[in-house]
Amino acid sequence: MKLADVPPWLWIVFTCIAALSQTFRNAMQRSLTTRLGTVGATHVRFLFGLPFACLFIALMLAVVERPRALQFGATFWGWVVTGGLTQIVATALMLAAMQLRSFTVATAYVKSEPVLVAIMGFVFLGDAIGVVAVLAIVIATVGVVLMSVSGAPAQAGESRLKPALFGISAGAVFALSAVGFRGAVIALGDDPFYLRAAVALVIGLTIQSVVLSGWLLARSPGTLAEIFKAWRPSMTAGALGSFASLCWFIAFALQTAALVRTVALVEILFAQAISRKLFAQRSSLGETVGILLVVAGVAVLLLAA
Repeated sequence: MKLADVPPWLWIVFTCIAALSQTFRNAMQRSLTTRLGTVGATHVRFLFGLPFACLFIALMLAVVERPRALQFGATFWGWVVTGGLTQIVATALMLAAMQLRSFTVATAYVKSEPVLVAIMGFVFLGDAIGVVAVLAIVIATVGVVLMSVSGAPAQAGESRLKPALFGISAGAVFALSAVGFRGAVIALGDDPFYLRAAVALVIGLTIQSVVLSGWLLARSPGTLAEIFKAWRPSMTAGALGSFASLCWFIAFALQTAALVRTVALVEILFAQAISRKLFAQRSSLGETVGILLVVAGVAVLLLAA
């Protein structure tokens, strides 16, 4: 299927599916942080996600045409390595923030990324966005900021500064990761968008798994052993993470990273629901108003799409 034949709203569907899957994966990783540590819980999404990514691409090759002209040039490798390594750092920062603030608020910190994604996408990929899209990004970002300064820390006695630094830094690094992976998908050439997305995903997860496995073998082999002992929740987190990443990459193949990441702010709503259900965490008035602004920003963007 060529991009010209793709429904213009399809990227929104994949973005929402990715956001929902990612929210559940984040919840699983958060629950594993106490047992495995931040680096160990970070590694779970890559190591256990790789087999599922390989399964996805095998299924694609079985039912669709084989790739014709995938371009594994220096541009692709530069982007995929950038996306893979920065995603490792961003995930670790996000999990550290989630240990210090509520699941919803930590997610809100991380979701400060759309403005940075828009800037980086314009600078590095030439992705242009319209005035209405800029307005939507600003409205949603104001909502994120309001959420981040409201409510109480997850742990008594903790200041808001440290988790804010972790979360906002994670958002900035995730922004670079999003631009990197979109650049990698584009650099692969003119093969079907879903196949390019799957190929970039498998290579990205392979790089991440090798790097983090090597790091843990050298610095904390006991953590690597604990990861395999916790294989059941790790497998679930890996499957959710791999599926979410595939949907992200497909969305990146269809639309600019800035617009994808703005619609992805619906993840905050999903995180809110999970916070109430799994972690018994409630939102303050400021957080609720922030959520409404995020919804408004996403609604403006969807109406303009």
